[in-house]
Amino acid sequence: MTRDNRMQTAATVGILMLETRFPRVFGDIGNPQTWPFPVHYRMVRGATADKVVCDDPRLLTKAFIKAGRELVQMGCAGITTSCGFLSLIQDEVKEALGLPVATSSLMQVSMIQCLLPKGRRVGILTISANTLTPAHLAAAGVPEDTPIMGTDNGHYFSQAILSDTPELDIAACRLDLINAAQSLIQQYPDVGAIILECTNMAPYAHDIHTATGLPVYSIYSFVSWFQSGLSPRNFFL
Repeated sequence: MTRDNRMQTAATVGILMLETRFPRVFGDIGNPQTWPFPVHYRMVRGATADKVVCDDPRLLTKAFIKAGRELVQMGCAGITTSCGFLSLIQDEVKEALGLPVATSSLMQVSMIQCLLPKGRRVGILTISANTLTPAHLAAAGVPEDTPIMGTDNGHYFSQAILSDTPELDIAACRLDLINAAQSLIQQYPDVGAIILECTNMAPYAHDIHTATGLPVYSIYSFVSWFQSGLSPRNFFL
């Protein structure tokens, strides 16, 4: 089967997963029930959340490419990842795999900014404001002066994910994210939409929207859009 034929008959999304043990609740990128279309997963060994978020994920580029090639061989037409900090390896991975790659939810920022009226801008919620650098932003096409608020000053969410706890307190995660979102719009009242950098924040997008009244975009919105181009709906069936 040629690559073109494979893409037409098996245009599914491949997801490169970090090596984690925390629960993948409904709405999380790592829960296959989250997606209304087929996805394939490959875990990248050694790519823990702490290493990717708090260290330099470019040290793991070869491991991500290797796992990505396995997904391509399975017939995936496009590849995404399970951490927004992986924007740093976007260029290397897409060139190595030779097909569309969407490493980070942050890549939505420029598109959403075009939708907002004058005087309003996109704000980012991240799992670690302390380690989300201008390099991460630049790699995703995000302006350096974009408002950012982290959950790293919260009581639970960041610690639970980065320390890879075997259990997850959903109520505590929700509270941390709502508090961070409210702090974001209080500190930056011109924020007109929120992007969730962390893929594990997607289950709480509705709660954040309810608390702030703002549009909220996540890896779920990004990959849903991504997949719609990889496998367009046939309206004549």
